[in-house]
Amino acid sequence: MEIPVIDFSELNGENRSKMMGLLHEACEKWGFFQVENHGIDKSLMEKVKQLVNFHYEENLEESFYASAIAKRLNNPGNTSDIDWESSYFIWHRPTSNISEIPNLPQEFCKWMDEYITQLIKLAEKISELISENLGLEKDHIKEVFKGDRGPSVGTKVAKYPKCPQPELVRGLREHTDAGGIILLLQDDQVPGLEFLKDGKWVEIPPSKNNRIFINTGDQLEVLSNGRYKSALHRVMADKNGSRLSIATFYNPAGDAIISPAPKLLYPSNYSFQDYLKLYATTKFLDKEPRFESMKKMANGHHGLHV
Repeated sequence: MEIPVIDFSELNGENRSKMMGLLHEACEKWGFFQVENHGIDKSLMEKVKQLVNFHYEENLEESFYASAIAKRLNNPGNTSDIDWESSYFIWHRPTSNISEIPNLPQEFCKWMDEYITQLIKLAEKISELISENLGLEKDHIKEVFKGDRGPSVGTKVAKYPKCPQPELVRGLREHTDAGGIILLLQDDQVPGLEFLKDGKWVEIPPSKNNRIFINTGDQLEVLSNGRYKSALHRVMADKNGSRLSIATFYNPAGDAIISPAPKLLYPSNYSFQDYLKLYATTKFLDKEPRFESMKKMANGHHGLHV
C-alpha cells in the first residue's frame, strides 16, 4: 500500500485542491500520512537525530541491556506486558523540562529547541489544513487546543534496541495516541513501525528524503465527530537494527475542553413533528440545509449550544 504523501510545496499552486483532497482522504481512511517539502531545516533534523543516537549510545544503551525488561527475555514466561524500548519524554510547551533530563549536553538542548520551534509551526499549519477540510474556521483546532496557556507540546525520544528474541516481545505494544497531531522524525534505516488499516498491519518504511510522518490522535477523532479516526499502531522489535523514533505531540492543553465541533454534529433534541413540518415544505430540496435549520430551531427552543 502506498502511504499518502502531502507535498507542502504544492499547497500554494494549481495542485492545492488535489493536495487538500489527498490530505482529507489520508485523515479519513488512513489516520496517517507523510509530509515532504515541509520547510523544516534538513540539517537541523539530521543534527537532532545524530545527537539523540550519540546520547543513547553514551548514556542509555548499556543500562538498557542490564535492565529488568531486558532480563525478562532470558526467563521463560509471559512477556506480552513489556515494551522493548529505551525512552524519555521532553516537555516543550507550555514549560520545558529539557534541562532536567540527565546527561543531555547543552548543544542537544539548543538544537532540539530550534527543531521544536520549527515543528510547532508545521503542526499549526497541519491543524489549519485539517480544520479547512472539515469545513471549520481555519483556527478552530488551534483555538480548542490552546486552553489558558497554549497547547501542550512534548517529545517522546525512543530507541528500539537490537532484540535477541524479537518473536517474544513488541518494541511498543498496540495503541492509539491520546492527543492531537503527532509528528514523527524517525529512522532512515531500521524499520519496525506498523499501522493498522482495514484490518491489516501496514509496515511504515524508514523515512527517506527528510519526510516527516504524521498521525492523528484520539482528540482529533472526537473534534471531527468521528470522521478522522485515530489509528492503532505498534513497533516491532528487530534483531538486526536499533530503531530511532523522535515523536512530537501537538496536544490540547490540560485544561482544554474537548467536544465535537458543533458544525459537524447532526441536529438533536428536536421533536419529529417539528421536523415533519419543515420537511413538508423542503422535501425536494437537499437535506443538509434542513438539518441546519433544525439545529437553529433546537437552539432557539432549548438554549442548546450549536
